[in-house]
Amino acid sequence: MLHINEEAARCLLCHDAPCGAKVARAIRAARFDNLWTAAKLFNAMSDEELAHAEASCIHYDKPIRIAELAKAVSCQPSEFSHQPSELPSLELNFCDMVCENPFFLASSAICTNYDMVARALEAGWAGVFYKTITKADIREVSPRFDAVRKEGTPFVGFRNMEQLSENPYTEDFDILRRLKQNYPAKRIIASIMGQTEEEWIELAKMAEEAGCDAVELNFSCPQMRLTGLGSDIGQNPELILFYTSYVRDAVKIPVIPKMTPNVMSMTSPALACFYAGASGISAINTIKSITMSHDAEVSEKKTVSGYSGKAVKPIALRMIHEMTGNPILHKAGIEKHMDISGIGGIETWRDALEFIQLGCRNVQVCTAVMQYGYRIIDDLTLGLQHYMASRGITELKKLVGEELPNIVLPSDLDRETMVYPMVNRKQCIGCGRCYVSCMDGGHQAISFDADRQPRILGSKCVGCHLCRLVCPTGAIGLAKRIKKTR
Repeated sequence: MLHINEEAARCLLCHDAPCGAKVARAIRAARFDNLWTAAKLFNAMSDEELAHAEASCIHYDKPIRIAELAKAVSCQPSEFSHQPSELPSLELNFCDMVCENPFFLASSAICTNYDMVARALEAGWAGVFYKTITKADIREVSPRFDAVRKEGTPFVGFRNMEQLSENPYTEDFDILRRLKQNYPAKRIIASIMGQTEEEWIELAKMAEEAGCDAVELNFSCPQMRLTGLGSDIGQNPELILFYTSYVRDAVKIPVIPKMTPNVMSMTSPALACFYAGASGISAINTIKSITMSHDAEVSEKKTVSGYSGKAVKPIALRMIHEMTGNPILHKAGIEKHMDISGIGGIETWRDALEFIQLGCRNVQVCTAVMQYGYRIIDDLTLGLQHYMASRGITELKKLVGEELPNIVLPSDLDRETMVYPMVNRKQCIGCGRCYVSCMDGGHQAISFDADRQPRILGSKCVGCHLCRLVCPTGAIGLAKRIKKTR
């Protein structure tokens, strides 16, 4: 059977797709792991519609196998085809702000003017952390983006040299004022960066006067050309404490520092935010990095800049857990006074769910929007709603932090049992990838017979599951957990 994720990922996600709006929407739903919606849409289409759509596909290689994709989606297990009569609400309280859903635009190039943000809010995003406003002179470079790819996949990592808003700061606050006036139910948050105590206070007060619901303090931009800005502050808990306190005392709206991942631990920065009276924390901003592509050079030069995208998600989750699961912070009572907005590699609703399950009450998206557009909000919300319905959960807040008890120290993991891999013979195509990886990167615990069938050698297998991870068809699964015999 056709591999759903692989085939859906081949789709170019065309604007005004020639295959037709309904088919394009169904493929996009499959691409972003919203299989409930994809199945519903595909099941309503005739064979003739699917054949016509496939004939209209303008792929640079070969057309998407739309009819096969529709059949594969429809044949998924019942949990994916569950269609509740009423979807649960995604409303969630964040920093004393009631938000219609947890999905916000992250402060970046995806929200730099009125029209952009308005289109996003109309599409269904609950709010925006507007691109960072500053009084500093911002001069951007060209080109300013690069990507890290693997085989034929869309880029897994994204590097940017983008700084802050290039608009005059008074113009940006006028934009925020109009956005709040025209979209009163949405949450409009100003991100700011000052160069002095006075500037931080001035910009925060202007945000409050413009009607913003909250102000984010950018302590984390990794590519500011002037010292004492961005991540220079976020790496210094004392500066975090001082600047957050200055702003907290100057305004009545929630104050949310945005933290850098370019630190050894989040504990000290988070404590500084807490003791300064912050209402929440945004984390993480981009990771300092270098890519070596000649096409991304600026006048034949390279520099350190920020890394984001799917590849940074595990790092972001680890840093979120350093705040939400830290006994030192819990002892201080941090979870009762500060909410966390999670950032880093969120592309599908499952990505967002992982941040929420580690304690976030809000998530921000940037790189995925730059790749696929504001339209992904449909699958973010619908996917999360169907997941909640499948579990009988009616309030999103019940998912907040539910996985925290399952995150333990390495020393606390069970080391007395193991799980053997199990090969599904019907699904195995005999490529031998598992054999190669186990021979050269594992424990030589797989034989590969003349009939091109891998066989697990129980006497050598240690249950590392490298074979399962490299299998291109998902033919290797899990057996039952048993007690170790050696």
